[in-house]
Amino acid sequence: QVQLVESGGGLVQAGGSLRLSCAASGRTFSAYTVGWFRQAPGKEREFVAAIGWIGGSTYYTDSVKGRFAISRDNAKNTLYLQMNSLKPEDTAVYYCAESPSPIATMLSDFDSWGQGTQVTVSS
Repeated sequence: QVQLVESGGGLVQAGGSLRLSCAASGRTFSAYTVGWFRQAPGKEREFVAAIGWIGGSTYYTDSVKGRFAISRDNAKNTLYLQMNSLKPEDTAVYYCAESPSPIATMLSDFDSWGQGTQVTVSS
């Protein structure tokens, strides 16, 4: 079983940037799709971005396209989420997750989860 640990969250002003990291241990995640989800208070957990293990295809929810960039460093077993032009509505706990599917964007596709890291964007 893989262990996923997120870091990099914090408090930032609107328009600012943050870079989230997700370190995997226990086994390599190079043969898995990995992604980011977020959950704001009182809301359902929602898909943010994912990167596949075949060709490194990337997928984003519409609200973050052009602002967020997902990447992975398989040698370091680490997933990243570069978040630019942050908005107050991006405030949430961000979770990284892993899926055995070559393409995965739905909550039910992912079976391993980190503990989450808080991102707060002030207006």
